[in-house]
Amino acid sequence: MTGPISRPPRRSALLRATTVVAAVVPLCTAGWFGWRALDHSDPAAATTAATAAPPSAAAQSGAAPPTGQAPATPGAPPTSGTPAGGAPTGNAPTATPTETAPAGLAGRTVVLDPGHNPGNFSHPTEINRQVDVGNGHKECDTTGTETNAGYTEADYTLDVSRRARALLTARGAKVVLVQDGDRPWGPCVDERARAGADAHADVAVSVHGDGGPASGSGFHVIMPAKVVAGKADNSAIVEPSHRLGLLLRDSFHAATGEPYADYIANEGLDTRSDLGGLNLSAVPKVFIECGNMRNSADARRMTDPQWRQQAAQGIADALTAFLTTH
Repeated sequence: MTGPISRPPRRSALLRATTVVAAVVPLCTAGWFGWRALDHSDPAAATTAATAAPPSAAAQSGAAPPTGQAPATPGAPPTSGTPAGGAPTGNAPTATPTETAPAGLAGRTVVLDPGHNPGNFSHPTEINRQVDVGNGHKECDTTGTETNAGYTEADYTLDVSRRARALLTARGAKVVLVQDGDRPWGPCVDERARAGADAHADVAVSVHGDGGPASGSGFHVIMPAKVVAGKADNSAIVEPSHRLGLLLRDSFHAATGEPYADYIANEGLDTRSDLGGLNLSAVPKVFIECGNMRNSADARRMTDPQWRQQAAQGIADALTAFLTTH
């Protein structure tokens, strides 16, 4: 949730000797085959493991996937998880990536900005402080939204960001999280915006979950409008951010099957000038609202660890495409 437009995880002697040999050889042969069947270095076993890997956006779009993964059917419901709006299961904040080799991101730096902070609820004074975003003032941060069952946006964004970090790191990138559950609250939106420049990053993505009307569903990507006012001048990042936005929309949709939002934005894309994280950024940056946490169908998906891994895959694939095509 990014502002007032949207609110609230487990392997004779000769005759006797001839008889012994005849009995032992088949047993040894059977044992050898059994060992090969269990040996994970067996090419057949490796092939089986590869086909069980999570889907990538590139695979579903018809392009050669960077991770050697098989595509999944867009829109298919999760095969694990909890009932609609239920509590998350199997939460794996540092999921093991499925990458087999780096995909050309060595030397590139990515900033992932997990929206909000689980501790914000306990620090109302700090997060309500007004900060300058160039063309106005905004709250330092907000608590974010949650599902009807109480799974918070802050928990969701941190989990997905950690999963995306694992995937991108396996591809060779340096990944910086603006907060990694290591701060009691915040940080403020202006500090989040500075994180890209502070890390000398090539690109940044802010991860969110929306708090729209319960009848609405789907995801959307928020791109920066040009803002030249006060301390803000994002002129240099508007065009590359829009390219990133298109890549992220397509990759996320392909990886998760999540439809475009039907209650906000247009074809999954929105452009805004009221977000400090975009107004003040010095590196290409977009926000993604991965779904509407107030909608029962979206809540069911977002509380499913398998779906969250697909969400992370979509984000990682978009960033990889952006960094390897410009």
